Amino acid sequence: MRKIIVFGATGMLGKPVVRELVDAGFEVTAMVRSPEKARQELPAEVKLVAGDLRNRADVELALDAAEMVYLNLSVKAETKENDFQPEREGLKTILEAAKNAGVKRIAYCSSLVHRYQDKNNFHWWVFELKKQAVEMIKTSGIPYTIFYPSGFMENFDKGNYRQGNKMMLAGESKHPMWFIAGSDYGKQAAKAFQISEAENRDYDVQGLEAFTGDEAVKVFSDNYGREKLTISRAPLLLLKIAGLFNQKMNYGAKILDALNNYPEKFASETTWAELGKPTVTLAEYARNS
Repeated sequence: MRKIIVFGATGMLGKPVVRELVDAGFEVTAMVRSPEKARQELPAEVKLVAGDLRNRADVELALDAAEMVYLNLSVKAETKENDFQPEREGLKTILEAAKNAGVKRIAYCSSLVHRYQDKNNFHWWVFELKKQAVEMIKTSGIPYTIFYPSGFMENFDKGNYRQGNKMMLAGESKHPMWFIAGSDYGKQAAKAFQISEAENRDYDVQGLEAFTGDEAVKVFSDNYGREKLTISRAPLLLLKIAGLFNQKMNYGAKILDALNNYPEKFASETTWAELGKPTVTLAEYARNS
């Protein structure tokens, strides 16, 4: 099987996976809302199909001749629970269309931190949605591979940590996280599509080193070569209060609360053995950003 359709290809974590799938020799198609924009962001080898997850006909057309599916779906920070969600309504459409199209494998990028749900009185509809997404995939009847990544290094320069020349922290990070580079994860995802052993499997995805959020921001700042970065900290309570009036702030407060308190354990021995060991350190990633 060589033909893969990717949903969410132009996202921060979709792009490195697409790059690695192409490098591994797969025929990659991406369903995107704007082919013109995507052409500037994705490898030239990727076939682009215009479409929207809200439109079942678009999804069915994108799945034509696809043998495998990779999902990089997410909840946008500014959306609410009752809004259209790619990981709920969009996923339902994909699974129904994929089953009808005879897709042989579906892979989904979830997260480790969503396992913090219902611990220490923490409950968030976004994490509940992610749990339900995994259940939908596992009961779809399509062979699956589910990835549960730790924090991605891309968050430091392409995500919410960096605001201009400042690295922003909120609250206190209590536990180390095994940050991984998107390229290392992409190689593991590509390998999973190449081996039958990855069928109907769950893989924790973690990098080489463990840092608290505070430690990781310092490592990134110390090694970032483009400009001098300063570290700024805000009380998490202040962000939570702002979140009462702003949906995006509320999302940020919730995810930071979970990240700061989730006691992540290293559990990627099997992933490394079967899909390959990561090679990129956080310092190396920062120097090359």
